[in-house]
Amino acid sequence: MAKYILEPSRTFAEFLLLPNLTTRNCSPANVDLTTPLVKFKTGEKPSLALGIPFCSAAMQSVSGVKMAVALAGFGGIAFIFCSQTIQDQTAMVTEAKKHNVTVGAAVNTHDYKDRIPPLVKAGADVLCIDSSDGFSEWQYDVIKFVRETYGDRVKIGAGNIVDKEGFNYLANAGADFIKVGVGGGSICITREQKGIGRGQASALIEVVEARAEYLKKTDVYIPICSDGGIVFDNHAIIALAMGADFLMMGRSFARFEESPSKLVTQNGKQYKEYWGEGSARAQNWQRYGKEGDGKKLVFEEGVDSYIEYAGPLAEGFAQTISKVKATMCNCGSLTLATFTRGARLTLVSKASITEGGAHNVIVKAIK
Repeated sequence: MAKYILEPSRTFAEFLLLPNLTTRNCSPANVDLTTPLVKFKTGEKPSLALGIPFCSAAMQSVSGVKMAVALAGFGGIAFIFCSQTIQDQTAMVTEAKKHNVTVGAAVNTHDYKDRIPPLVKAGADVLCIDSSDGFSEWQYDVIKFVRETYGDRVKIGAGNIVDKEGFNYLANAGADFIKVGVGGGSICITREQKGIGRGQASALIEVVEARAEYLKKTDVYIPICSDGGIVFDNHAIIALAMGADFLMMGRSFARFEESPSKLVTQNGKQYKEYWGEGSARAQNWQRYGKEGDGKKLVFEEGVDSYIEYAGPLAEGFAQTISKVKATMCNCGSLTLATFTRGARLTLVSKASITEGGAHNVIVKAIK
């Protein structure tokens, strides 16, 4: 018979952090957001790390050359999307590397034997299997190919998964980092279409616990990338407190000037186009099932949409980073590791969510 988890599937919006003691040296200027990108043994340093715990999603409407360069300037990384020809993706990686920045590249489970070698030759610093279902033998095969071909010289992340079984499978396969999240993206309709997925907070909590068990048994720390479920900056902060080493975001980056999508004007307001990799527009034959003719999608797992334009990344994203640092100081932490170890979180009610915003007043319009 089926196994049931009767605890509700939780989202980041259902949690709040409790303040810890803020010591005199806890100021945003002293906060270090460095975080590991790939696995490492206890007592050693990771071969690749990020200056900030953020990466942009491997999507046509998010991660192009401009985004890769701009995000690397903050210390993050972009994963150049693989829903394009091998030649075009390789050219994008080559162009981004000319700016001497760290660049990631997505790969799929179909043409990986042809796609990975030119990406490595072009200088991709890290690879990531791009799939909505990471708990699969196909991902095992991709990781095995990388290890047999390159040993540990080439780093590759895998996912996405939502529980300890998925984490352990990919960890044992040899993944350098593991992505968590199924169906939580703002343009993703996987849960509606297929009835599969999990609330992002619940998924992350279980996987972080599994990672701790794996570390205790092997002395190997595997970074966790939380992918999806971020609507507001405070959700990103909660995810980091829960133990995510870095966050993969699509919508949050797609709204900036550096994303590859078009800037359009509607009713006097500016928007960026934003579509899911599982949408008909993406036509991502590498990941989603199609009918026998190889042309028509059987069904979609993503939508085509607009998001409000937010200007240059340098302006809008700086505010996000400032919020992360300020909250860490409220919790008495100067590093992400101590932030996670000392985090105290509480579930919130609908009434307390209402209480936490402006209420019982008439908010003045901004002129």
